[in-house]
Amino acid sequence: MNNLSPFHLAIPVSNLEENRKFYRDTLECIEGRSSDHWVDFNFFGHQLVIHLDEKEKNVNSNPVDGKSVPIPHFGVVLDWDVFHSFAKKIKNKNIHFIIEPYTRFKGLVGEQITMFFKDPSGNALEFKSFKDPSQIFAK
Repeated sequence: MNNLSPFHLAIPVSNLEENRKFYRDTLECIEGRSSDHWVDFNFFGHQLVIHLDEKEKNVNSNPVDGKSVPIPHFGVVLDWDVFHSFAKKIKNKNIHFIIEPYTRFKGLVGEQITMFFKDPSGNALEFKSFKDPSQIFAK
């Protein structure tokens, strides 16, 4: 898992400026190149591009741990301390959580903390952290 290459992900947004402010100001991602129809961001070391798309989204979910996890969703795995700091910062910005930060598999293989929320266009994001990062793919 060492020397991971950054991923590139392009997602649709219904309002470019509203989402630009969300990713830049709320999530504090550094803005890169842009045009009238898209904006690049440094999303925790990865390249995220928001593209203007005014079509409606049909969001589904799956039950996980008695919670309704939105499908599709994307996000990043953060270091344990970074996750806690980021979660506190996000809570202070009055983000509406789909699933508030909570711990899964406490004391078991793959112990992790996770949270879900949406951007202004309804794209679901998950941020998580593993107590032991070597267990990210553990069974």
